[in-house]
Amino acid sequence: MAQDTENTPDAQGGSAPLPRRRGRLPAFDAAALRVVETIAQEHPGASLNELIDLVGGATGIRVTTQTMRKTLRALGFERVVPPKRSPSRPPAAETAAPAQPRYGYREEHRQQAPEALYLYGLSDAEWALVSDIFEDKVRGVDRIYSRRLMVDAMSYVVRGGVPWRMLPREFPPWHLVYKTFRRWAAQGRFEQMYDRLRAMWRVREGRPAEPTAGVIDSQSVKTSAQGGPKGFDGAKKVKGRKRHLMTDVLGLLLVVVIQIASVQDRDGADDVVAAGLSKLPTITKVYTDEGYAGKCKTRLEAANPGLSVEIARHPGNRSVGLRLQAQQTLPLPVFAPKTFVPLPKRWVIERTNAWNDRPRRLAKDQDRTLLSSTAWIWFAEGRRLLRRLTSSEVATA
Repeated sequence: MAQDTENTPDAQGGSAPLPRRRGRLPAFDAAALRVVETIAQEHPGASLNELIDLVGGATGIRVTTQTMRKTLRALGFERVVPPKRSPSRPPAAETAAPAQPRYGYREEHRQQAPEALYLYGLSDAEWALVSDIFEDKVRGVDRIYSRRLMVDAMSYVVRGGVPWRMLPREFPPWHLVYKTFRRWAAQGRFEQMYDRLRAMWRVREGRPAEPTAGVIDSQSVKTSAQGGPKGFDGAKKVKGRKRHLMTDVLGLLLVVVIQIASVQDRDGADDVVAAGLSKLPTITKVYTDEGYAGKCKTRLEAANPGLSVEIARHPGNRSVGLRLQAQQTLPLPVFAPKTFVPLPKRWVIERTNAWNDRPRRLAKDQDRTLLSSTAWIWFAEGRRLLRRLTSSEVATA
């Protein structure tokens, strides 16, 4: 191919052909190309604009994206894009090699622990006191969800009063938590947890682990439309169920018996006292209010030899009054019949009844079975006692 030339006069007056320059000069010389190659190797994931800035800062040469693309192609760099879909699984022979560890954030790293999201989960100190009660042996496949996460989910339900189906997704599936709750309730694990914590607290208060005196009382609560056994309490005008409790003189639970609200206190006392003496034979005295006086008191003492039933009456009671000797001339305080007076060894069970109304799940009985209603009381009171024990440990540490 003939080279384009143009005639220019020479010294002899003739013309000599000169080469004609076509196009622009290259943007990078040999030294600049080596800089571009080094930067591209050190930053393989950089975009064209980023490479232009890096090369311009190193060489002082600014080029367009098209020039940088052509230069990289001339240096042997190719743009490789990952496929949209993962390739098919390789044969078994190729997968025999151990997989390389994967680093970086995963889905479990982005999730926060339930105790960081909700205030009513168990702390490490609380779980250490009761973990052996819920951590039983597993046969076969290991569990997917921890027992502590199950207890935290139950704490969320009893404190928030939400239905099982509305458990947040940070917890295990609701039906698994519900089945676990029913199984633990039937096995008596919540009562076992509370009995251990009650003994620990009594020892800390300088009392023997097993009480010798109890206090009984009842509390009528409304029920929801879920169904199940229910009755009508004519005295308190409540349609629902009656929580018949026995506590010690510190207000700690000993026995929980759930009955329909139509059962009178004097009729339901036999089951509560029998359950208390069967569980704790050390009890020799029971404090009650005026609702258990008369034939009920006589019947309880006759059915349980060695048991003493003491009636704690209101100072303003006009049906019995006060018996005073003639020399007692000091003016005695006068109370109205409806005035609240903290009676000795009697007000503690009223405080326990008030505690049971604080969790939203217990403010209204929302369970179909009496077993679930009983288990919730043991669990809620156990959570309160757990918090009290661990907080006192922190205070005394």
